[in-house]
Amino acid sequence: MAKQNGVWNFIQEYSVLLVLGALTALIWANLDYHSYHHIVDYVIWDYAPIGHLHDGHRTLTLHYLINDVLMAFFFAIAGKEVWEAVALKNGSLRGRKALTPLIATAGGMFGPISVYLLGAFMVGKFAVLANGWAIPTATDIAFSYLVGRIIFGAKHPAVGFLLLLAIADDAAGLIILAIFYPQGDLNLEWLGLSVGAAIGVYVIANWLPRRLDGDDEARPASTKARRIFGYWPYFIAACASWYGFQEAGIHPALGLLPIVVTIPHADTSFGLFGADAVHQHDLLNDIEHALKRPVEVVLMLFGFANAGVVFSSIGDATWLVLAGLIIGKPLGILLFGAVAAHIFRLGLPEGMRTIDLLIIGFIAAIGFTVSLFISAVAFPGGDIQDAAKMGALLSFGAVFLSLLVGRIIGVQKQV
Repeated sequence: MAKQNGVWNFIQEYSVLLVLGALTALIWANLDYHSYHHIVDYVIWDYAPIGHLHDGHRTLTLHYLINDVLMAFFFAIAGKEVWEAVALKNGSLRGRKALTPLIATAGGMFGPISVYLLGAFMVGKFAVLANGWAIPTATDIAFSYLVGRIIFGAKHPAVGFLLLLAIADDAAGLIILAIFYPQGDLNLEWLGLSVGAAIGVYVIANWLPRRLDGDDEARPASTKARRIFGYWPYFIAACASWYGFQEAGIHPALGLLPIVVTIPHADTSFGLFGADAVHQHDLLNDIEHALKRPVEVVLMLFGFANAGVVFSSIGDATWLVLAGLIIGKPLGILLFGAVAAHIFRLGLPEGMRTIDLLIIGFIAAIGFTVSLFISAVAFPGGDIQDAAKMGALLSFGAVFLSLLVGRIIGVQKQV
C-alpha cells in the first residue's frame, strides 16, 4: 500500500496524467484528426428538457462534460487555495509580505497582454485575434512549482514567491474568465440562484450549528450536523450554483466557487498547497483530500479533450501566445517586481535576489493547463483556436528556457 501511495504521489506531483492526456491527444489528432474529434465531440445526451447544455443546443458532448462540468472540481480546488490565502489570519496573500508578489503578478499579466495585443496589431489581424489577449496571462501552478523546485531547491525563498504569484495569477484568471468570456447571452438574474444556494447552505449547514454550539468548544451541534449530513448539503448547493452560472451565461466551470467559501474551515493555513494540510480534517480540507485523485483524472481528460491540435495549425495566434508568455511574462514580472521591491521599498524575501525575478518570470511563462482552457473559450472551434492552443502547448518550452537562464545567472540551489 505504501508503494502504491508513493507511485500515486509521484503521478500527482509531476502531473503525469495531465501530460499523458495531452500527449495522447496531440499524437492521435496528428495521426487521425477526424477520429479524434469523433470521440471528443461524441454526443452523450441529445435531449435536455431542463435547459440548454451547450451553445444553445440541447446536447451533452464529451467535450462539454469535461470542460464545463468536471473541470469545475479543478477550479474549486484552486479556489479553495486562493480562499485560504486571502481569508485566513495567517493566509499567504495577506499583509505586507504579499505585496511584492501581488505587484509582480500584475506585471506578469500586463506584460503578456501588451505584447500579445501589440503583436496582433503589427500582423494586421487585431480584430480577428484580439479576443485571445487573456491566453498568455495564465500560469500553470503545478508545472511552475515543479520547475521552481528543480531550479531553486525546495527551501529557496523564490519558490514561495513563485507560488504566491501563481495563485494570485490564477485568481485573476478566474475573474477574467467570469467577466470577459461569457458563454452566450448574459442573464445575470440567474446568479441569484448561485448566491441563494451559497447563502442558504452557509446559514443552514454552517452558521446555525455554530450558533447552537455557542461557546461550547466541543461543538456538539456542528459535529452532529456533519455526522448526519456530511458534505451533501454543499454538494446540492454546488449543483444549484453550477446551474445558475450556466444559465447566467458565465462559464459553469467556475460555478462551484461561491460554495467553496461557505464550507467550514479551520482557521489554520499551512501555506499554498502545503503538504501538512493533509492532517487537517475540517470539512473543506476533507473534501479537497477526497477530490485530489479524481481531479488528477479530470486533468488527464482535460488534456485529452483540448490538446488535440495538428502541427499544421501553427499560425499567428501561436506566435502571439508564445510571445506574450515568453517575452511579456518575464519582463513584466521583473519590471513590476523590481519597482515594488526597490522603488516602493516593499523588499524581497530574505535570500532572494532581484535577478531571480527574471527566472521566476520564465517559469511563470508555462501557461499549459489554464492557457489551454482560455484558448477554448476565447475563440470558436477552428483554425484560430487550434493555433492558440498550440501556443499554450508550446509554452512548455519555457521549462528549458528557465533551466538555461537559471544556469546562466547562477542560482544558489537550496535543498
